[in-house]
Amino acid sequence: MSEQLRKLTSLSRSCFDLAAADSGRESAMVKGGYLKMLLNGRCSFDCAYCGICRRENAPAFAPKELADLICSLWKENRITGLFLSTGIPRDCGESMDDLIEAATLMRRGGFTGYLHLKVVPGALRTDINEAARLANRISINLEAVSKDRLSEIASVKNYESDLLRRHAWVAEAAPGRHTTQIVVGAADETDGEILSFMHREYQRFAPASIYYSGLIPLPGTPLAGAKPANPARMRSLYAVDALVRDYGYSPDETTAALDEEGMLLPGDPKINAAGSVRIDPSSATREELIRVPGIGPKAAGQVISMRSAGRAVTEKMLREAGVVMKRAGAYLVVGGRVQERIG
Repeated sequence: MSEQLRKLTSLSRSCFDLAAADSGRESAMVKGGYLKMLLNGRCSFDCAYCGICRRENAPAFAPKELADLICSLWKENRITGLFLSTGIPRDCGESMDDLIEAATLMRRGGFTGYLHLKVVPGALRTDINEAARLANRISINLEAVSKDRLSEIASVKNYESDLLRRHAWVAEAAPGRHTTQIVVGAADETDGEILSFMHREYQRFAPASIYYSGLIPLPGTPLAGAKPANPARMRSLYAVDALVRDYGYSPDETTAALDEEGMLLPGDPKINAAGSVRIDPSSATREELIRVPGIGPKAAGQVISMRSAGRAVTEKMLREAGVVMKRAGAYLVVGGRVQERIG
């Protein structure tokens, strides 16, 4: 194995970022030839969940070295895209400069594939603008839902100046092309705190996505002995995220899916948020229809379209429109008749 390949393998396995497709424990090449990696595996920051926390001895690529390698892999059709982040061994500005230089040299060298650049905390606004020009997507990880929660897992980063301010610049530089991420379970945050964060993010910054990275305790980190995030919790958070991002659920509506401790109730959050309300699909608006379990945006659009064409709203028509009556029936009144849950 060549020295470059050894470095590439190590730096891809060290890449802790859900936005890069997983938590960095798989091989360098992920599905579809999408490469995710760090430019530098050393880091002076003390993020308690991170596998490169306070790491001093680790491989690193010089910007030109990595650019030449990526261009070679691209020309050989061995990769289709790249997610590039970096550790911060010394200065944030220096690390961001290296990312920008690497990306610039890649583009000049002929790499025209998908590029996602991770903005480092404290990055200059000019560097963020340049990253947005070079990359298809840029992002900055907020890591936690609030300043207080971040202080429990990372003492070096300033939540408001290093992260939130830069997050606003990222949103301005790449509208519709930016994401962020938090680590779930590292700071004992409740689901209610995460939902409040979620609503604020989508309302203020309109990211393309928010990623929720469940804590995986890694050997040698301050959180090595912590409890890993429950997979069921992660599925529920992503389900609520879809309700907020794609369905326009309000804070009050998602709060209905929480228990008294501020944690999501077991089961489907859409069902838990629906309560006992019943609607008449012959007159319901699109917003009312998509809040019914078993009715998604496509099915709601079909119902409205078929209604407009003069079709009577019957159980048969609803099924033809794509409504899952087994789930939706308990929330509908069709032709004046209250439906019952099926099965």
